[in-house]
Amino acid sequence: MDTKDLADKGLKLRKELFGDKAVEQRMNAFGSFGEPLQHIINAYAYGDVWSRSALPLATKSLAMVAMMAAAGHQNELRVHLKGALENGCKVEEIQEILLLLTLYCGIPAANEAHRIAAEVLREAGLL
Repeated sequence: MDTKDLADKGLKLRKELFGDKAVEQRMNAFGSFGEPLQHIINAYAYGDVWSRSALPLATKSLAMVAMMAAAGHQNELRVHLKGALENGCKVEEIQEILLLLTLYCGIPAANEAHRIAAEVLREAGLL
């Protein structure tokens, strides 16, 4: 499979995970300057790694929530929280991941992650 096919496959999955509008917004955020980056994201992140079958999408989503929260990547955390909900993750599962974050990454990271998660969950009508 060439990178065009991987990118097409990844874009399809990405839209299933996050919705057409959100993906189009992110893909167009940097205009033509960002096109190579978006190709890499679609082809390799979603066309390859996210498309593998060893882990369910919900498990991958919870891992991403943990990683983005631990790294302090607030915008990506918000995206992956929404994706986790789309992938069937329950509020309690997200809460448990963030409690693990508290123990292993510290209270400041956990406070910020909980704030963002609460916002996302309120927007989704789950809190």
